[in-house]
Amino acid sequence: MTKTNDLLSAAGVNTRLTHGGNDPADCFGFVNPPIVRGSTVLFPDAETLSTENQKYTYGTHGTPTTDALCNLVNALEGSFGTILVPSGLAAITVPFLAYLGAGDHALIVDSVYFPTRRFCNTMLRKLGVEVEYYDPAIGAGIEALIRPNTKLVHLEAPGSNTFEIQDVRLVTEIAHRHGCVVTMDNTWATPLYFRPLDFGVDVSIHAATKYPSGHSDVLMGFVSANEKHWKALYQANTNLGICVTSDEAYQILRGMRTMGIRLEHHQKSALDIAQWLESRDDVVRVLHPALSSFAGHDLWKRDFKGASGVFSFVLKAEEGKYKPAAAAFLDALTFFGLGYSWGGYESLAVSVSLVDRTIAKGPSEGPVIRLQIGLEDVADLKKDLEAGFAAAAAVGA
Repeated sequence: MTKTNDLLSAAGVNTRLTHGGNDPADCFGFVNPPIVRGSTVLFPDAETLSTENQKYTYGTHGTPTTDALCNLVNALEGSFGTILVPSGLAAITVPFLAYLGAGDHALIVDSVYFPTRRFCNTMLRKLGVEVEYYDPAIGAGIEALIRPNTKLVHLEAPGSNTFEIQDVRLVTEIAHRHGCVVTMDNTWATPLYFRPLDFGVDVSIHAATKYPSGHSDVLMGFVSANEKHWKALYQANTNLGICVTSDEAYQILRGMRTMGIRLEHHQKSALDIAQWLESRDDVVRVLHPALSSFAGHDLWKRDFKGASGVFSFVLKAEEGKYKPAAAAFLDALTFFGLGYSWGGYESLAVSVSLVDRTIAKGPSEGPVIRLQIGLEDVADLKKDLEAGFAAAAAVGA
C-alpha cells in the first residue's frame, strides 16, 4: 500500500522515522531508496536541455537518494526545503553567506560552537560583515543590540559546552520586528526534541554528523528553511557548488531510521549519570538542562520535548591544578574515548576551553569536562568515571 503524507503526519515519531522520506512503491517495492550515483543527467530532447525542464539536471543539484533524505528532514522540521552539505560547520556557513553581505551586522550568541566563531571572526569580517556576540540569557535585551543594518540573529540552544538555554520565541519575535533573519543551530535536540521553525526561527541548522548519523562514520549537515527564506538559501548553495554524495545521504537516512530509539537511550543514560554526578563531592556542578538545578531548566522544560546525551560538569580541583587534574581524569578513562564530536554509539569525553568567550564567560571554579553518553551500560560508564575521579584526586594529593 502506498503511504500517504496524511497518514505519516499523524503518526508517532518512530513511525515517521521508519517510513518517511521515500515510498517503496516508487522503488519497485524495495524498502530502501536506491543509491543513485552520477554527475551527468541526460535530457530527452534539445528543448528540455535548453530549459532544464525536468526534475533532475545534474548530480550537484540532487538525486532520488538525496531527495529521500531531504523529504524526511522536511517532514520532521516542518520546513519548506532542506539542503544537504558536507559538514555541520558548512550547515552554518552556507546560510550566513546566503543572508549576509558587506556592510551588514550580525548578532551571534556567545555560547556558540567554536568553529562558528572562527568563521565569523575571519571569513565574515573579511567580507565586510560586522559581527557582535551576545549573552545567551539576554532575552528581551536583544532589542537594544539590533541596529538598522542588523540582518541576522544566530541562536544555539543549548549552547556548546556549557548548555545555556535561550528564549527562542522571544528573541525571534524581536528580531523579526526589525526585519532580521533568524538562524538556529539545533544539533543537540534534533527536530525530535525541538522544532525551531515552530518557534519562529527561519532557518534550522543541524550537524547530521551527530545523532542522524549515529555511528561516527559520516560527515554531513542539514539546513532547513521556511518558505520565505528558502530561495535565497537554495540559490546560495547552488552558487557555491556545495553538495553531498548519494552514498552519504543513504547512510544518514539509514541512521535516522533508528534515531528516535537511540535518542531515548542516550537521554535516559545521560540523565542517570548527570544525577549521579550531581551527588558527588568531587563534582562542583553539572551543566545539564534537564536538571532542576540548571539555570535554564525552566525554559528547557517549557519548550523542549527531551534531552540528548551530551552535557558537561565542573570537576573539583585545586586552584592552579585545573589543567593537570582534567588531564589525569581523562587519561584514566577506558570506555569513554577522548575525541571531538558526539551523537555516535560510543561515549566520549573532552576537556572544554572557554577562552574564546567574550560575554558569557561560563564556569571558572574548576575544569569543565564535556561528556557524550553513548549506548553502553550505565554501570560500566560510572565505573569508568570513578577511575577518572580517583586519578584527578591524586593530582591534588
